[in-house]
Amino acid sequence: MRLNCALISYVAAALMFKKLHLTKITNTLDILQARISERFADCGLLNVCVELNALARASEARITWITRPNRSIRVGVACVILGGVMSGFLGFHWVKLQPAVPSFGEFVQLTEAFLNTLVLVGASLFFLVSLESRIKRSRTLKALHELRAIAHVIDMHQLTKDPVISYSVGEQPTPSSPKRQLNAFELRRYLDYCAEMLSLVGKTAALYSQQMPDAEIVSAANDVEILCASMSHKIWQKIMIIHADQQRSPL
Repeated sequence: MRLNCALISYVAAALMFKKLHLTKITNTLDILQARISERFADCGLLNVCVELNALARASEARITWITRPNRSIRVGVACVILGGVMSGFLGFHWVKLQPAVPSFGEFVQLTEAFLNTLVLVGASLFFLVSLESRIKRSRTLKALHELRAIAHVIDMHQLTKDPVISYSVGEQPTPSSPKRQLNAFELRRYLDYCAEMLSLVGKTAALYSQQMPDAEIVSAANDVEILCASMSHKIWQKIMIIHADQQRSPL
């Protein structure tokens, strides 16, 4: 009995570390939101983190809906297919076939009509059978589009946080120049929070491709992850500039 319990625990732990879990992402977002609130309570980045947290939690219901079989659609499709089969059977039953052997021209016409009907029936069956997956794919792509949009919002918040301009000697700002009120440490923390948020956006997008390994979904999720990675790379370049400057002139 103890051996079985230990084996079950080992399998559960192995599965836990082989895939992403939404609860781990939302817990990380809760901690990140608290960290931003404690350091930058009045900044717009906190509102973005709150929105990202809500979006990640909404993904739980969406992913549950995606992975769960939609019985209403399946029953409707089955009824339509069954109705089509019965209509075809009754049509053949009511048609009175002539015992005479058709000519070659009539045979060609009948064969062409049969093939056209077969193609239409096959296309209709494919449309009905793939209806559920297409609806789920459309909803998933919409969720990934929202994640892509919030990644651009995060990138906009760090756009004016330029350490080269902020700490350059002899800077002459214009009336339209952005206000630069953060010191080197605060700016580094701000940029670090942006990078963490972008990473969590990519991980949330990966959840959809993990639960629905459709080629189009996987491609869209990968695009979101690549976008977040490229944005994070720009942010880390700024962080490295601040770090190098502090190494030269420590506070």
